[in-house]
Amino acid sequence: MVYGFVVLVDPWGVLPFHIPAERPPISTNARFAFAGLARSQSFDAAIIGTSTSRMLRPAALNEAFEARFANLAMNAATAYEQSRLFEVFLRAHPTPRAVVIGLDHVWCDAGPLQRYTPRDFPESFYEASPWPALREMLSFYAVQEAGRQFAVLTGLMRPRYGRDGYTRFLPPEDRYDAARAATHLPPLPPETHRHIETAPTDLPLPPMALLDRMVTATPAPTTLVLVFMPRWLGSQGAPGSGSAAVTEACKRQVVAMARARPGTVVLDYWRASPITREPTNYWDEMHYRDAIAERIEAPLSRAARGAPGASEDYVDLTP
Repeated sequence: MVYGFVVLVDPWGVLPFHIPAERPPISTNARFAFAGLARSQSFDAAIIGTSTSRMLRPAALNEAFEARFANLAMNAATAYEQSRLFEVFLRAHPTPRAVVIGLDHVWCDAGPLQRYTPRDFPESFYEASPWPALREMLSFYAVQEAGRQFAVLTGLMRPRYGRDGYTRFLPPEDRYDAARAATHLPPLPPETHRHIETAPTDLPLPPMALLDRMVTATPAPTTLVLVFMPRWLGSQGAPGSGSAAVTEACKRQVVAMARARPGTVVLDYWRASPITREPTNYWDEMHYRDAIAERIEAPLSRAARGAPGASEDYVDLTP
């Protein structure tokens, strides 16, 4: 009876049959919550990334792209996990209106490819067939989440995430403490007033193979935007350093992918800029504040028309 309840409620919206109802994401582990959301026909566009992309609001992009976005960015998601979620989305939406992929350090990792984090990743949720997901319903976690989803569906509890995947996960802006935030920021390199080019290295970057498959698989009519997210300048690596060389190699490979797929837009915020050199723009070295999210959303909206324009905040690397 308990198993039947879990299957009918289908807390994550991934089973081949269940009670007909729209299921908002309810699990704190987005790897469970977003596999079903990626299949939802309520959306025809997606934001893929880590927590550095979670502050992007689907509602701010929908009109410009003439699309309905779901924010599928997941905290600390590996490149592999992001690629698997992208596969699910693309199978359910063979010709999406738009895809925005937020790029950060996980895509530019020169070490062995990391597949998972300590967070559970339910591989069966990401397969083409929905039937293997039935195995995941035989757990105490599934029972717990079925109870939560049932409470949401019956109006007894509010969903943890927005129905489009967006939720504000950082503290409220009125609680921002510049002095406290500064303690989480590494010091700036000696010269910060301009971007200094660093020669790229030839070191192989395993995640780039996954990204190349994603870019190649994106249908030609789909608007594809790749965005290097604005990491705090003090954590980017000093010009001429090994880490800076790896980053430049990563950017060079991404631009090569964009050249192979006409119409792809590449925006680079991962550089010295008015955003990345100002400490009060950040909660910590990875996560920017609301006003910066809005400064990213505006060029993204212009990129929907293929012309993001010039800015000191970023460089358009589009070939």
